[in-house]
Amino acid sequence: MSKVCVFLAEGCEEVEALMVVDLLRRAGIETFMVSVTSSLQVTGSHGIQVKADRLFEEMFYSDIDALVLPGGIPGTPNLANHLGLVELLKEFYQKDKMLAAICAAPSVLGDLGLLAGKKATCHPGFESHLLKAQVVEDEVAADGNVVTSRGLGTAIPFGLQLIRCLEDEETAQKVQDAIVYRK
Repeated sequence: MSKVCVFLAEGCEEVEALMVVDLLRRAGIETFMVSVTSSLQVTGSHGIQVKADRLFEEMFYSDIDALVLPGGIPGTPNLANHLGLVELLKEFYQKDKMLAAICAAPSVLGDLGLLAGKKATCHPGFESHLLKAQVVEDEVAADGNVVTSRGLGTAIPFGLQLIRCLEDEETAQKVQDAIVYRK
């Protein structure tokens, strides 16, 4: 069974984070909400409080298969400013493990040079951060070990793509049917 960490920072986009967590858990993927703050309680960009499962320092990452960054402002810069997370992202990239980001958060990967040569997308206005990437306007861009998406409106296709990458098309289709999502 795959294991995933979805990182929560103060000011993250709540629905982007929770939609991914919900879809992955429906697919049977063990998913941890991990706070990069000093508290399990994280307040999102729209004032919604979310309780994380673990603090960043409490997680063991050796058996994790994917790291997911939700967007939001100031959540995205708060993720980018967490030195432990930055090092973890680089480590996962070097090991060819999955990295995923939605909305403004692909800028974190781009600023670290982790999107070079890859097809990537993001929220309009953040394209300049996708350094050396092949920028596309697709809802979701999956290229090798990296999956990116545009924003809240693409959170369902983003989550379903992660299921495809971590499990298979059949599992993704079952979840899609269960939530009555028609595209």
